[in-house]
Amino acid sequence: MDSAWLVPLSLVFGILVGAAIVIVLIASARRGRRAADVASTAVPDGVDQVIEALESAGVVLDPSNNVVKASPGAMAFGLVWNQGLVHPELVALVDSVRRSGDPLTEELELSRGPFGDANIYLFVRVARLGARYILLLAEDRTESYRLDEVRRDFVANISHELKTPIGAVGLLAEALQAASDEPEQVRRFAKRLTKEADRLARITQEIIELSRLQAADALTKPEVVHIDHVVALAIDQNKVVADSNRVTIVSGGDAGAEVYGDEPLLTVALHNLIANAIQYSPEGSRVGVGVTNADGIVEIAVTDQGIGIPDEERDRVFERFFRIDPARSRHTGGSGLGLSIVKHVVQNHGGDVRVWSQPGNGSTFTIRLPEATHASAAASLKEA
Repeated sequence: MDSAWLVPLSLVFGILVGAAIVIVLIASARRGRRAADVASTAVPDGVDQVIEALESAGVVLDPSNNVVKASPGAMAFGLVWNQGLVHPELVALVDSVRRSGDPLTEELELSRGPFGDANIYLFVRVARLGARYILLLAEDRTESYRLDEVRRDFVANISHELKTPIGAVGLLAEALQAASDEPEQVRRFAKRLTKEADRLARITQEIIELSRLQAADALTKPEVVHIDHVVALAIDQNKVVADSNRVTIVSGGDAGAEVYGDEPLLTVALHNLIANAIQYSPEGSRVGVGVTNADGIVEIAVTDQGIGIPDEERDRVFERFFRIDPARSRHTGGSGLGLSIVKHVVQNHGGDVRVWSQPGNGSTFTIRLPEATHASAAASLKEA
C-alpha cells in the first residue's frame, strides 16, 4: 500500500477508536450516576429544613424503607430505631402507599419506642415524596386521649362520690319532717344533716381547688415563701384534730428554707399531708414534720406511725378519690382528693412528691421543691 494512504487511514482509525472510548466513558458515567442516585440518601432540596423545623414527627424513607431523614419529634416518640421504623403498623402504611401511590391517613395506638409499656396515640399521614421517597407525618394525640379519659373517670367518680352525701341529706330531711314532734330526734337528725352538708361542701371545695390547680396559670403571682411559716401554719390548722385523736405533732430540721411560689397553696398541700397522717395514725402515736435544705433542694417530710400502704396500692395514692381504707375515710368524711391536690400543688411549684411506706409501720410523704435562690435564678435566666 502506498505510504501516502497510511497517514489518513491512521487518522481515521484513531478518530474511530477515540470516539468509541468517549462513548464507553459517557455510558459508564451515566451508569455511575444512576447507581449513585439509587444509593444516595439525599432528599429533595428544602425537605431537610422542613423536617428539622417540624414540631410533630416527620420521617423520610427510601425505596428500601431505610430512614434517610427523621425530625426530632420522630426520635422523641420512638418511631425510629437503627435507621428503620420501629412499628410494623407504620411500615404497613408506607408499603401500601408505595404500591398504590395514594396518600393514606390513619389514627394509631402505638407503643412508645422499642422498650417499655407506655403507649402513644398518633394521627398519621403517609404520602409519596417525589419518585423515590415516602414521607410520613405523625401528630401526637396522646394528651387529647388522656384528657378524655381523665374527664370520663372524673365524671364517673364525682357522680359516685356526691351521690352518698346528697342521698343522705335527702333521707335526713325526710326523717326530720317525720320526727318534727320529737325534739330529741330532730336534734339528732339535724346534727347528722349538718355533718353530711359539711362533707358535701368540703368535696365541692376540693374539686374547685383541684380544677384551679390543673389550670396553666395556677401560679399567677409567685413570691418567696418561708417554709418555716408554712410548716407552722399547717401544724396549727391540724392541732385541734390531733389533740382530739391523741396524736402528737413534732417538727424540726433545717430552719430558714425558702422556695419560690404560693404560700397558701403550699400550706394547703402540707396541711393535707399532716391531716392524712393524723387520720391514719393510732391514738398515742406521733406525726413528724421535718425540713431539710441541701444542694438547692428543700424537702418537707411528713412521717406517721399508722397503718401504712400496701405495695400494690402505693402507686395509686395520688389518684383522685382513691382511699387506702374506704370505711375509715367515709367515717371521717374524707373525700379522697387530698393527695391529688398535694401532687398538683407540688408539680405547679416545679417539684415532686414521693412516698415511702411499710404496712403496719407507717408512711413518709416527702415534698421536694427547688430552693428559692435557684428557682429565682432559673426564672431570671428564662426571662433574659
